[in-house]
Amino acid sequence: MVDKLNLTRSFKLYHEALNLVPGAILGIRRPYNFVEGEYPIFFQSAKGGKVMDVDGNEYIDHLCAYGPIIIGHREEEIDNAVIQQIKEQGFCMSLTQPVQNKLGNILRNLIPCAEKMVFMKMGSDATTAAIRVARAYTRREKILKAPTYAGWHDWSSDVYGIAAGIPEKIRKDTIEFEFNDLDHAEKLLNQHKNEIAAVFIAPINTPGGNEVELPELGYLKALKELAHEHGAVFIFDEMRTGFRVNMGGAQKEFGVVPDLACFGKAMGNGYAISTLVGKAEIMDVLVHDVFLSSTFFPNSLSQVASVKTIEFMQKYKVIDTIRKRGTILAKRIKESIESSGVPAVFSGGALMPYITFLRDEQKLYKSLREEFYRQLIRRKVFLQPYHHGYICYRHTEEDLKYTADMIEESLRETKKMI
Repeated sequence: MVDKLNLTRSFKLYHEALNLVPGAILGIRRPYNFVEGEYPIFFQSAKGGKVMDVDGNEYIDHLCAYGPIIIGHREEEIDNAVIQQIKEQGFCMSLTQPVQNKLGNILRNLIPCAEKMVFMKMGSDATTAAIRVARAYTRREKILKAPTYAGWHDWSSDVYGIAAGIPEKIRKDTIEFEFNDLDHAEKLLNQHKNEIAAVFIAPINTPGGNEVELPELGYLKALKELAHEHGAVFIFDEMRTGFRVNMGGAQKEFGVVPDLACFGKAMGNGYAISTLVGKAEIMDVLVHDVFLSSTFFPNSLSQVASVKTIEFMQKYKVIDTIRKRGTILAKRIKESIESSGVPAVFSGGALMPYITFLRDEQKLYKSLREEFYRQLIRRKVFLQPYHHGYICYRHTEEDLKYTADMIEESLRETKKMI
């Protein structure tokens, strides 16, 4: 039996925050998205592959800030480049600094579809810009979208079943299709003939609370062909796959080149940056037809961080290291699930590891899920019940062995509920 963590200060800060911020914390960081009363609510610091909460508990961080931390927290080469930019050149000016072009050339050489690009801050910025560009290019309005999170803006609508504040007429313009179901996409394209501006899909499906799903052989290629047959722009959401499955994204890994693609998260190792890249002919609607601007989009600090992140990843073969270590971890987890007898499923492979529980009519899976993640956080492995995990470069072999051992222990404890 492992004791419950001391989280006194976390809870105190949470109750203070309730009077300051609606819900105390925004979105998926709220306590009900973890195991209430068991997980910390506030972190104090992070270094490498570990995080520390405000009560002094240190965890192996397998959520990696929901994906941006690809190398490690407080990575000196990256932070020092940013500090140098602050001290020697500055970063917030009325005009754009030359680092924009340096980063643009790097992306063009790495990402197959990146003939031109624009830089922004958040993932939602990039996905929404992609939709606006596609609508302007096609002169159509409706969007065919695979069922995965694509940002909080109105067009992606009805996120997690929450649609308040989004006009119904806007929600009706986004139509969801099932991942890996080509017939469903074709049916919807025929049903809305000459109305679909874009087919929008994350090439690896990561639905909240459900297994990570890889595309079936030939699926993405066939979907692209189908989109083009119907005059729609084909868009990849590479927020999670970009600079993680391949330096050129999932499009490079799977050999299917979209018209537009959205990148962010890992491209800055924690610094706020995103980009929309794509074919010049389509991107050029941004010259005169589409307005895209922000006071902070040209801010050079995140662009400097992105250049240094990509250079580091190439120099040290970061993805190869993560894949190698992640493959060993995935094997251990699958063996532990099999030997435990717990009705759990491992998905996501070496790069997006996730443990979910088989759904049953009695809904025992909910209790099993809660108990497993309760046991795991008490053993100071930070994963999320409703979101797949990540591995970063600074996770050592010892860290991952500890993670595997604690997952095995937590499964044994969970089995006692059956």
